[in-house]
Amino acid sequence: MAITVNIYYTGKDGSAGEFAREMTETGVVDRIRTEEGNLRYEYFIPVDDPGTVLLIDSWRDQAAIDAHHATPMMDEITRLREKYDLHMRVERYVTDEGGVPERDAAFLRE
Repeated sequence: MAITVNIYYTGKDGSAGEFAREMTETGVVDRIRTEEGNLRYEYFIPVDDPGTVLLIDSWRDQAAIDAHHATPMMDEITRLREKYDLHMRVERYVTDEGGVPERDAAFLRE
């Protein structure tokens, strides 16, 4: 059962994008991606809200998230969030182990 956390970062004057850029350029993102249990760690900018950055952060299970939260890297992330004065909105999802129902598959194009 994978857990995906969508974190919407918002700030002023492009600060959310600067945060994501610094997270990437300093190697924090690469280090997170190599952590045991990390399945996905990617930033996106919504077309209709360029001042917001969406982080899609997926983990194998809650134990992997807990281990990530216990790393010293979380102090780096917290410092950067404060540096850029970011606010967050969080959504949390659990993977549907059954996958896409057949009745919905007709609407997908691969």
